[in-house]
Amino acid sequence: MATDETGSTPADLTPHTDPSADYPAGADEDPALADSDRRFFGHPLGLANLSGIELWERFSFYGMQAILAYYIYYAVGEGGLGYSQQIATSIVGAYGGLVYASAILGGWVADRLLGAERTLFGAAVLIMVGHVSLAVVPGAIGLGIGLVSVAVGAGTLKATTSTVVGGMYRLTDDRRDAAFSIYYMGVNIGGLLGPFVTGWMWQWRGFHWGFGAAAVGMALGLIQYVAMRRSTLKGVGVVVPNPLPRPQRLWYLLGGLVVVALVVTAIATGLLPLERLATVVTGIAVVGAIALFAILIGSAQTTAEERSRVVAFIPLFFASVAFWAIFQQQFTVIAIYSDQRLDRNLGGWEMPASWVQSINPLFIILFAAVFAAMWVKLGDRQPSTPMKFALANLIMGLAALAFLPFVGHAATPLLAIVGILFLFTMAELLLSPVGQSVSTKLGPRAFKTQMVALFFLTVSIGSALSGVLAGYYNPDDVGAERTYFLALGIAAIVVAVSMAALTPWIRKKMLGVR
Repeated sequence: MATDETGSTPADLTPHTDPSADYPAGADEDPALADSDRRFFGHPLGLANLSGIELWERFSFYGMQAILAYYIYYAVGEGGLGYSQQIATSIVGAYGGLVYASAILGGWVADRLLGAERTLFGAAVLIMVGHVSLAVVPGAIGLGIGLVSVAVGAGTLKATTSTVVGGMYRLTDDRRDAAFSIYYMGVNIGGLLGPFVTGWMWQWRGFHWGFGAAAVGMALGLIQYVAMRRSTLKGVGVVVPNPLPRPQRLWYLLGGLVVVALVVTAIATGLLPLERLATVVTGIAVVGAIALFAILIGSAQTTAEERSRVVAFIPLFFASVAFWAIFQQQFTVIAIYSDQRLDRNLGGWEMPASWVQSINPLFIILFAAVFAAMWVKLGDRQPSTPMKFALANLIMGLAALAFLPFVGHAATPLLAIVGILFLFTMAELLLSPVGQSVSTKLGPRAFKTQMVALFFLTVSIGSALSGVLAGYYNPDDVGAERTYFLALGIAAIVVAVSMAALTPWIRKKMLGVR
């Protein structure tokens, strides 16, 4: 929403500040929208619109990411850029980290400049620009422009759509977790179809045609969102919760431009080697997380009750980072594994390696509704959020250990990867939609989108770490490969046990939020 020259909010749209209210404050949405609008499987139709744009955004995102590593390390004669595999995994990890680190930027813009819904729309446009760049601009220039645009846009869109989804429900509405699971299922329909389409286009006409298919998908998402925007969202996410005074805006803009210029210069001059991009992004994301926690905990706008809930989120934050550091290796280690070690022969036809990345979304589609129904059925009897995080890490540890029987084998059966990615999916459904939901419930009223950004920072750090860890993976050394998967499995199980032990303390600090 617009503000006056001083950055203040008009009196009739002043954010709610009563800490006893049972709906998200800082926006002009109807807190009972989910009660009055049940046109989409008992949920508001706005959930369908938000799920739709995320479906197409994930179609383009995962479609592009499914062929990204191959584009970077395949030889120039094969249509790629000809970089090393180490550089490819570092870039992919850094890109994944930048995507979710951008949730901080998106959260800040939403909370202080534009509001969540308008920030969401601008992010979708930026994503479209990035995919077009990858499709039509050749070489490293197109790669750089495309990845930065998609990363910033996707991270911003992820944070803001979660905020708007949460804004349609009361904090006490038991359907919130179910809503995020439905939303997550729509997201994964896009994640399923994207790699199929872009992988097929890559095999048929080359990498740039695959990137072009991703751009077309994002265009369809924008058309659908604009067509349904006003009639379904009804003002949800419009108000700026904590508007920045107008005189300060120029300084923030100039600071951002300086940072971008320094990064571009460092990469262009070789001061920042491509092999270390993932490490650098990990460090930046960690610093950002520390700063954001400090802001949320130390702000005068955060009440004592809200501060306790933010503190409760700290161990959840670490558990989520550990989870994503393994899960996101689908796009680094498992991508290379699928290309070089997996038996993809099906009746004389070799399946594209990129299609392996559709296995996890397929399982999500099959089981997301099951989990959503299960949470509703269990109600107050369902495991608490900390225990769900513990179970997710336990399953990821088992998934890493499941690689051990195939260490040293020339070709791993396709069915083995299917089984391992099934474990990935069960863990993901225990943590990802639940993490998005709990971040909307634990966040202070003045920083609700930035609290969602904190959850996505766990994905950022984990994604970047997946690129860092991939540098230690060596499939040509049997001992090193065995140590790699064994170390990942044991680390994840230790995190799971620690979270289970901390659950009573975390629940106490959450002050009634499950």
